[in-house]
Amino acid sequence: MPFAVTVPTAELAADLASVPDDVEVIVWDLQSPAPRERLDIVVPPYMTQRGLLARLGEAEIGLVQGQAIGYEGVEDVLPPGIPFANASTVHETSTAELAVALTLAVQRHVHRFAIDGQAGTWAPVFADSLADRRVLLLGYGGVGTAIAARLAPFEVELVPVASRAREEDGVHVHGIDELAELLPTVDIVVASLPGGEATRHLIGDAELAALPDGALVVNVGRGPLIDTDALVRHVADGRIRAALDVTDPEPLPQDHPLWTLPGVLIAPHVGGASSAMRPRLAALLRRQIAHLRAGEEYENVVLPA
Repeated sequence: MPFAVTVPTAELAADLASVPDDVEVIVWDLQSPAPRERLDIVVPPYMTQRGLLARLGEAEIGLVQGQAIGYEGVEDVLPPGIPFANASTVHETSTAELAVALTLAVQRHVHRFAIDGQAGTWAPVFADSLADRRVLLLGYGGVGTAIAARLAPFEVELVPVASRAREEDGVHVHGIDELAELLPTVDIVVASLPGGEATRHLIGDAELAALPDGALVVNVGRGPLIDTDALVRHVADGRIRAALDVTDPEPLPQDHPLWTLPGVLIAPHVGGASSAMRPRLAALLRRQIAHLRAGEEYENVVLPA
């Protein structure tokens, strides 16, 4: 009996066409009954997995391989006894690209130029550079280090912050307990932390108030990292600016004040949604299949059985 691996789309199945003959790749989007009584690896649909994971109880599952890095809330809906792996190594590149793009767009007023262009308005401005800014990276995991690598050529001063202080590859990483004293010294904050209660409202009213006037807050992690009501107040006062790929709530309601406040740029949670995703996801799945065939431990298991 061949190993059974399910993927949610025919395109992803085609990306795995070269797997060994003892592995059967089946297209299953979890909308229909399980195609086998035993499934070795199941890949749920991207960004909609939570509502579908409950039906995994219909079969014996060896591993659920998510397509996102974040996995908050999965444990609440995943049937017991099934291990879950996140998609570390898949989205770091794309998310880091977007973080830099959002930062540059707001610093250099590109988002305003796009609106002026639609109106045929020629409105030059003297903008804040990205060069010479002091940038606090809130989160220094896979996404945070990818952002750091892309920001370094812009001649910025990077201030990495993680859960604990450490030296990493010659870089001093500050602990989260130093955040309050660091915030008044930086020009830009780029947040890439995961969601969950431990990070909820990590950037609240006190943290936003500690930032200097004109500071830019960029969030490519999870929306609840930032207290949205506090953010609205500080942006409305003209003190700070924001570039957000994630919001709280999400999707952001059409009448939410963040849409129309000056100094705010919003992307609809598309950090990982680029052409870089599929080849990296396929590469991860090939490695997981190799682990399966060799009887080895899987990569990226964040929720053990």
